[in-house]
Amino acid sequence: MNEKIRLVIIDDHQLFREGVKRILAMENDIEIVADGQDGSQAVHLVETFEPDVILMDINMPNMNGVEATKELIERFPDVKVLILSIHDDESYVNHVLKTGATGYLLKEMDSDALVEAVKVVASGGAYIHPKVTHNLINEYRRLANEDEEQLGAVGFREVEYQKPLHLLTRRECEVLQLMTDGKSNRAIGESLYISEKTVKNHVSNILQKMNVNDRTQAVVEAIKKGYVLVR
Repeated sequence: MNEKIRLVIIDDHQLFREGVKRILAMENDIEIVADGQDGSQAVHLVETFEPDVILMDINMPNMNGVEATKELIERFPDVKVLILSIHDDESYVNHVLKTGATGYLLKEMDSDALVEAVKVVASGGAYIHPKVTHNLINEYRRLANEDEEQLGAVGFREVEYQKPLHLLTRRECEVLQLMTDGKSNRAIGESLYISEKTVKNHVSNILQKMNVNDRTQAVVEAIKKGYVLVR
């Protein structure tokens, strides 16, 4: 994107909100146009400032993040909603995504993940916190296994594991596996003794080679095709 990403931040904890603003204000391609403390303010601020992305807490008084997301998507279908939450349970995530949100971040994220999430969502992709992605994949796998057992089918559960060395380098295979394990870029770098910048380059190469838009899609495709182990 050539123009700056216009961002609204909504969170009822002022100290947290100010901290997020300080982190994102350091980015030259992100402009924080407004901030507020509940879902009803979110609707008003989006109407007034027409942001590209709204970064919003899920638990707030008056109108929570889920209710606000639903109303925002109905009234402003082009706005991208990135949810902030302390909950990593897949039921929360599924409920939020069904309302139209395109991202889900845990409040334990590091600053790099926050910046990356805003930029990915603004560019049309989806961003789900790596820890949450892992939980979603495990739940998806469990449900798929149950369906196969009931139908007597052979499919997702019995895909043969084989590293995709025809597509990715050995190092990229390692990174893809750690992405599936729910590791952040920083944690992947620590596991492989490489810099976080190098990890980001590997992730970008993986997305390009697998022809997907974001980490979540890469992990889902990798599991379906047997490129990784779900553990």
